[in-house]
Amino acid sequence: MELVQLLFIFTLAAFLGYQLISKVPSQLHTPLMSGSNAISGITIVGAILSLQLGQGELSQWIGFAALVLASINVVGGYVVTDRMLEMFKKKGDQKE
Repeated sequence: MELVQLLFIFTLAAFLGYQLISKVPSQLHTPLMSGSNAISGITIVGAILSLQLGQGELSQWIGFAALVLASINVVGGYVVTDRMLEMFKKKGDQKE
């Protein structure tokens, strides 16, 4: 694919992702975060494959960047989900 096509696809995906997330009601953020974690897990597998099978230094750097960013997304997603679930617990049900 040409670089212009790849940039167009990236821009379109970023725009559509922003529009989708901005329209989600607050009650659905926790389920959406769980789905996002699953997708990021798939991204991690793809990044590991890219690191292993990459031909050239640039593809390995991109694979490494994808691995780091997807890992941050997964960990952050679980932290946010845990914090949101803590909000629904009663005061007597706190962890000890």
